[in-house]
Amino acid sequence: MDRTGYLSGYATWFYKDFAAYTASRLQEVGLNFGFLYQILYVGKHPDCSQGKLKEALKMDWGYCQRSVERLVKDGFLKKEKSEGDRNWHLRLSEKGEQAFEISRRTFEEWDQKKLAGLSLDEKESLFALLRKIGSAPQS
Repeated sequence: MDRTGYLSGYATWFYKDFAAYTASRLQEVGLNFGFLYQILYVGKHPDCSQGKLKEALKMDWGYCQRSVERLVKDGFLKKEKSEGDRNWHLRLSEKGEQAFEISRRTFEEWDQKKLAGLSLDEKESLFALLRKIGSAPQS
């Protein structure tokens, strides 16, 4: 595919490349790539509500509920109700912590591989440009 001149082409290629790169690593713990970002969010925000997860990952309510139920059933998440409120709070199980650590390391490894040929200034410029053109998260 010729991606020259099309940001969307590069974005699609990077997404597919990253998904393929992470697939075998996530399979080590039985995690599907589709649940990667839910694990990462809960790992970084323990005791978050399903509503916060839904908002942060821009999911619809039904998908969020199904994802959480699947991750609870598969042993990655714990869903607990606190006495002080009516919300369910999410936290990683031991299996979820393992998946979180593998995921975090995979992000770092993929970045190192892709950015290896860039200087520190080039990396900083790249991320500054990405933040400028879209809603890329601040580090």
